Amino acid sequence: MKMINELRDGEHVYGNFLVASCTKGVTTGSKNYLTISFQDASGTMDAKRWDYLPDDPEIFAPGNIVNVEAEVISYKDHLQMKVLSGSKVPLESVDVAQFVPSAPIPKEELEKKLDQYLKSLEEKDVAAIANYLVNKFRKDFVSWPAAVRNHHNFASGLLYHSLQMADHAEMLCQLYPSLNRDVLIAGCILHDIGKTIELSGPVAPSYTLEGKLLGHISIMQAEIREAAHALKIEGEIPVVLEHMILSHHGQPDFGSAVMPLTREALALSMIDDMDAKMNILDKAYADVKPGEFTQKIFSMDDRYFYLPKYTKK
Repeated sequence: MKMINELRDGEHVYGNFLVASCTKGVTTGSKNYLTISFQDASGTMDAKRWDYLPDDPEIFAPGNIVNVEAEVISYKDHLQMKVLSGSKVPLESVDVAQFVPSAPIPKEELEKKLDQYLKSLEEKDVAAIANYLVNKFRKDFVSWPAAVRNHHNFASGLLYHSLQMADHAEMLCQLYPSLNRDVLIAGCILHDIGKTIELSGPVAPSYTLEGKLLGHISIMQAEIREAAHALKIEGEIPVVLEHMILSHHGQPDFGSAVMPLTREALALSMIDDMDAKMNILDKAYADVKPGEFTQKIFSMDDRYFYLPKYTKK
């Protein structure tokens, strides 16, 4: 069975795919259809199910593994599937790892790196809070994606993104010694752990009730306050860490409760933005040849990005 990244225009496909998303639509001629995003470990592909049957919305529900018969067609220079039929496959009969993209570094190596960063924290209050919260959420922190679709949306993507940011922070602290290294590293590790509550999990992630009503920023701010209380830590450090969480999206238009008002909070928001956007671009460029443009990227101000001919792929 071919993986999604091996499919070509004109192929007739029989295979199992994970349903990442599915929405209903109606044509101008009043015909019903489903817009589906299929996923496996190699990537994703959009699909259409025209004139769908009454049971199809349940069969193609997000999170299901579906045995699909489809035709691969090219639409606006991008491949998609025209679904002819589908049947739900029991999860216990398949290896779910075949359908979930994973971080480019094995989870075990990422965990070792996480522990190294935690051990390197010398400021006792920072170290205590960081270790307390990582230990509390570790099982999910090392497995969860960092987002539903925009960036690092793969198994262990949350940990990978956090450690990439910590690596950026380490280099920045060498360039700008005025930055407090321990506070910034802890901010990188902790900033998105609230997503383990905001998102449902690594397979076809969706937003939980807490995720929709509270969001990962307010969830994590409350967790830091609770951790400080449990550890009997008072004073400036808990407040500074809470501020970093509340401001790490940079500005209220992007979800921050406040603007960054410390050197470390500003650095954290800039590092987060950089790492997220570089990952978004990596995904957008994946199917683009040198000398061509990407599709319009919604999360990047609806811009098309050019892949220069000097790029090695």
